[in-house]
Amino acid sequence: MKQSRFLATTAVAVSMTLFLWSCGSGGDKTANETAADTTSSTTDTAAVKPPEPPAAKPGNVLVIQEKVANFAKWKPAYESNDSMRRSYGLSNYAIGRGLTDSNMVLVFLKMDDVNKAKELTGSQGMKDRMHKAGVIGKPSFKYIDVVMDDNSKIEQSARLMVTHKVKDFDAWKKEFDDHKQARMDAGLIDRGLGYSDGDNHMVNIVFAVTDKKKADDFIKSKDLKDRMAKAGVEGPPTFFFYNIVQMY
Repeated sequence: MKQSRFLATTAVAVSMTLFLWSCGSGGDKTANETAADTTSSTTDTAAVKPPEPPAAKPGNVLVIQEKVANFAKWKPAYESNDSMRRSYGLSNYAIGRGLTDSNMVLVFLKMDDVNKAKELTGSQGMKDRMHKAGVIGKPSFKYIDVVMDDNSKIEQSARLMVTHKVKDFDAWKKEFDDHKQARMDAGLIDRGLGYSDGDNHMVNIVFAVTDKKKADDFIKSKDLKDRMAKAGVEGPPTFFFYNIVQMY
């Protein structure tokens, strides 16, 4: 009997020893190890920063340039067709009038879908509405893929729109950026930049004009001519000065 009790007690002791041994070397961790792992995990999580969200791309625009017989009669006729334009993904942005010829009008429209915009501008219905509103001659339509649009409020309403062709947009853009101080000294503030939809060789730029005389001298200067040649501008650029008369 004593021998049986001794063997039973020994078996229990051995079992407990094996159990405790497996706990120490197997899956369960000590309190210190758990705390160390928690600290490491917290440190790793804090060190990993979420990626910055990409900057929102400016909305593309449709620019219509047209001559009107009478601006005062044209404007209400234009605005009366707002719901029709919206049905094609176009919404009012701004209206400008030429500084030299105030009956030369620029219309800027935010454009959701270039194909819908082209469908509208090519329709007979739009041609008829333009004729009824007093549009003279053939209007021009520019479908612009916008790269930069600074629509912050400024005092100056005068603008300059420049259009030209470039050999390579990226090479041109570098020279354009490097020449910014010269433009500022000439009374020009960068406001908008883009290129024709599907063709980044045809560039359109809009500047706010703080000094018309300086701006006139600048666009006629040898400095600008040489810089454009260096940037790869092909052919003569077009310059159009206008005033913003309506912002929507």
